Amino acid sequence: MTAIGQVDTVEAQAAASFGVEAPGGAGELPWIEDAGKVAPKDARALSKVFFDRLQVLEEGTHEYQYARNTLIEMNLSLVRFAAGRFRNRGSGDMEDIVQVGTIGLIKAIDRFDLSREVEFTSFAVPYIVGEIKRFFRDTTWAVHVPRRLQELRVEITKAKEQLATGLDREPTVKELAAHLELDEDEVVEGLVASNGYTAGSLDMPADPDAGQSSQARALADVLGEPDPAMETIENLHTLAPLLARLDEREQRIITMRFGQEMTQSQIGAELGVSQMQVSRLLSRTLAKLRTGMLA
Repeated sequence: MTAIGQVDTVEAQAAASFGVEAPGGAGELPWIEDAGKVAPKDARALSKVFFDRLQVLEEGTHEYQYARNTLIEMNLSLVRFAAGRFRNRGSGDMEDIVQVGTIGLIKAIDRFDLSREVEFTSFAVPYIVGEIKRFFRDTTWAVHVPRRLQELRVEITKAKEQLATGLDREPTVKELAAHLELDEDEVVEGLVASNGYTAGSLDMPADPDAGQSSQARALADVLGEPDPAMETIENLHTLAPLLARLDEREQRIITMRFGQEMTQSQIGAELGVSQMQVSRLLSRTLAKLRTGMLA
C-alpha cells in the first residue's frame, strides 16, 4: 500500500504522488487499502484522478468497481458532514441517516461529469442532503400524512420564521395565507397536519408549567376512560332491526318482560298460557336475537 502524504489539490501533483499518470493518461489507479481514512483535502484531489479514469473504464469490470467503490469510501466524510445538520431532528438514528446519505453520494458519483467544471463536493452535497430530507419526509411522521401536506408543512414553517422576524410575533393564519398565496383553509389544514410529525408521550405533564412538582399529573391521568354507555348504544342500534323481524307474540313477550318488567307468571296470565310456556318462548326468542347480534 502506498502511503498517503500531503497531496496538493492540483490533479497532476496528486497523481504523481502515487506514481501514476496525470488525468487523461492511461496509467493505472493507485491502490488505496483503506479509502475511508483518506483526509478530506486529499480526497478532493484524488477524486479528480479517479473520476477521470472512471470515464474511460468499462462498466462492470473489476477496475471500474474499484474506482467507483474507492470514490464512495473517500467521500463518506461529505455524508457525515451533511448528516450532522440533522443530528437534532429528534428522530432517526444517526447511523440510519448516514446510510441514507450514502445513497445520495452514490447517485452523485454516478451522475457526476468532469466536463461541467464543478467541484464534486458542490455537486454531491445537494444530492446527499436531498436524500436525507426525503428520508425524514417519508419515514419519520408519527402518523401517515399525504405528501402534499408534508410539503406544505415545510413551506408554512419557513413562512412563520420569515414573518415572525419582521412582525416580532407569531403570524396569524391570514398573514400566512397572504404570504404563501394560499387560501386560509389550506393553511389551517397544513397546521393541523403538522401535529402528525411528532407524537407526544402520555407520561408527559398535562400542565407543562407544573414542572416536576409532586402536584404534576401525567397526560394519561386526565384522559377520559371508555364509556360503558357507548357499548349499550351500539347494542341497541344492532338490536332494533332484529326486534322488528320478530312475530307479534314474540315482540309482545319481549315488551312485557323487559319494557314493563312483568314476571313470567304475569305474562302467562296475560297471554293465557302457563309460566313454563312463557319461559320456553322467552328463551327461544332471546336465543334468536343473540344469534342475530353475533352474526
